[in-house]
Parts: sequence; C-alpha cells; structure tokens
Amino acid sequence: MESRPLRVTFHEELADLEDSLQREGTLIVRSVQAATRALVEQDLELADEVIAFDDDVDNAYLAIQAGVQSLLARQTPVASDLRLVLAMLHVNLHLERMADYCVTVAKLTKLSGNAPSDSRIVAALAEMGVRAEEMTRVALRSFQRRDLERAEALVDLDELIDRTNRRLASHVLGLDAVHREWGLRMLVVSRCLERIGDHAVDIGEQTAYLVTGEFREFTDASHPEEIS
Repeated sequence: MESRPLRVTFHEELADLEDSLQREGTLIVRSVQAATRALVEQDLELADEVIAFDDDVDNAYLAIQAGVQSLLARQTPVASDLRLVLAMLHVNLHLERMADYCVTVAKLTKLSGNAPSDSRIVAALAEMGVRAEEMTRVALRSFQRRDLERAEALVDLDELIDRTNRRLASHVLGLDAVHREWGLRMLVVSRCLERIGDHAVDIGEQTAYLVTGEFREFTDASHPEEIS
C-alpha cells in the first residue's frame, strides 16, 4: 500500500491546527460574553465558571503550541506555509491572553460583591463587553477567511471601545467616597476589556501579514505595554 505524499499530510496537519485555533477562539468568545454578563448581573456563580473555564483555554493553547512545535520538528515549511505557522503562534498567544483578561474581570466581579455601584459605569462596561466580543468574532473570521478589509475594520471598532473607556474613566473620577473603591475596580475591568479589543486588532494584523506577506501595525501608535 502506497503512503500518501508527505506534503499532503503536512497541509492536512496545518489545516487541523488552524481548525483547533478557531475552536480556541470560540472558547474566548464564550469567556468574554460570560465575564461581561457575570459583571453586569453580579452573577458570582457565573464568575466562578469563567475562572474555571480558563483551564480549557489553557489546554487548547498548549495543544496548539505542541502541535506547531511537532510540525516544525518534522517539516520545513516555506513561503505562505511558514507565514501561516508563525501567524498561528501569534494568534494562539493573543487568544490565551484574552482569556486571562476575562478571568481578571470575573475575579473583580467576585471582589466587588454587593458593593454600591453606578448604573452609568455598569452600562458602559456592558457596552465595552459587547464590543470586545464582536471584535473577537471579527478578528477570528478575518483570519479564517484571509479577509484583509474585515481585519482593517477592527481599528474603527477598537476606537469605539477606547471612547467608552475614556467616558467611563471620567465617570469614576466623579464618584463619591461610597462608590470610589468599587469604581477603581471597575477601571481595571474597563482596562481588561479595552485590552481584549487591542488583542483582537493584533489578530487582524496577523491576517494582514498572511495576505500581504509583510507585517505592519494598523495604527502608528504602539499598543500600551502589558500590565504584569
């Protein structure tokens, strides 16, 4: 019985890894959605689920990393294949970090408990969560379809999140002493949601890299450094 050509097997493995990446992305969308709902509804049980769910994301992340390493150890991809492998490594990392931000939101939801809240700030966070979820979906779809136009549209979507983040910050600065501690925690939540949007833009940049063969940032300004 003749064995299949080596290159066919390689491309099948590459396709399987990309499918796994999309499945991981679906987990992130669920995490963003659940973390936002837990915060808005003060659903502490759901917040616990978001925290526990991070193990599934970590397992998916590690499986993709291992799969890519195994592929590179056995094969030597060139040209567009190599770009795809490198892009998947970057996207995998961005997705894992997005999940970490969801966990932070869930933990802050639990810490806030039944503290006095402000409806304007909650509404702004709900809006940011919806936009972050939308951006994650757009980023994943653009990568899957190699859709440069859709990827570049993430910049405008990100600006909407940034505007809401700035508006929320001004609301927090105006809070009285009773709401101040809660408000400061919500600033961190806002920062997490804003960073999820930034990572979605980064995934869009990887789509552009796949399509054009050149890496470029969509905006001139550098992304803020990660908070450790």
